This record gives sequence, C-alpha cells and structure tokens, in this order.
Amino acid sequence: MPLSEDLTLLVRQTADRHDIAQLICQLARAIDRRDKALIDSCFHEDASDDHGIFTGTAREFSDWVMEQLKTYERTQHIIANQLITLDGDRAACESYFHAHHVINAQQGAINVVVAGRYLDRVERRDSVWRIASRNVVYDWSRIDPATDRWNEEPAKSKLQRGHASPEDASYALFGVGV
Repeated sequence: MPLSEDLTLLVRQTADRHDIAQLICQLARAIDRRDKALIDSCFHEDASDDHGIFTGTAREFSDWVMEQLKTYERTQHIIANQLITLDGDRAACESYFHAHHVINAQQGAINVVVAGRYLDRVERRDSVWRIASRNVVYDWSRIDPATDRWNEEPAKSKLQRGHASPEDASYALFGVGV
C-alpha cells in the first residue's frame, strides 16, 4: 500500500529537519574538538559567517576560530531549542546555544558563558545539507573566575577528561568525524 503524498512529504520533512539539526550539532562538536576539517565540512564552499567580532567567509571563519581556540583551555557548546523552516532545498534554522569556555587570562583562568542564537541559512546541494550563511545573535554572557576542582586529586586521576582533539573519546566511538 503506497504512502499518501501528505505522509511522504511529512517523512521527507522530518528527515530534512533531523539532518539539519545534526549538522548544527556537528559544527558545535567540531569547534569543541578543534577539528578544522570537520568545521569546514559543515559549510558550503561559498558560505559566509558573521560572528560579530568576525565577519567573512566560512573558510576564513574556521581559520580564525582555530586561532582563537589556542587561548581556550576548554570549550563546550550546547545546542538547545531549534526552529527549522523548510522551503524545498533551502531552510532557515534558529538554534539557541550556550557556549562555555575556560580561557587563560592575565588574572588567571576565567569561565566565560555566552548565550545566544545561531541564525543559519541552510541549503541542500548534491543531496547534502550544509550551512550557506551563519549569523550569530548574542543574548547574554557571564564571566567568573575558573574554579575547576576536577584538576585536583582524587578526581584528577579518576575522571575521563575531554580533549580538544582527536584524542577525545568520541573519536573512538564515532571514528573520524561523524
């Protein structure tokens, strides 16, 4: 029994929304793991990025963010609410985020939390969804002295720590990239 056209469309749209949501999470992971090749794979070749403090092509963004990350001890991006509207092979996606960073500053390590929204224009080309343009909107931030007790014994020797590289346990789980 063939699916109705309405049901077929709903299944396709659900799959497209899933693929787009995975793409946004993949980019967050790529930045946290400092994986430039994975960052680049999330954008179309002609994509643009506007982070406010950086505006340019997506390739220029990946170079820029890799330099910025050299001053970060750790990062973690959390993707939350997502609104995705589809229009054929194009989509608009608003994703709320919290970006947590431990940065080595002159006064010592600081925790920086930035919250906002990624406004992405996403396009499917050659059957693959990638970001065509990203605009970042900042809603609030917070800076505090870092008080990471996990660097002390006994936790230091017992807890598996994340790595901003392919040494991270997630690479063993997923293999190279995802």
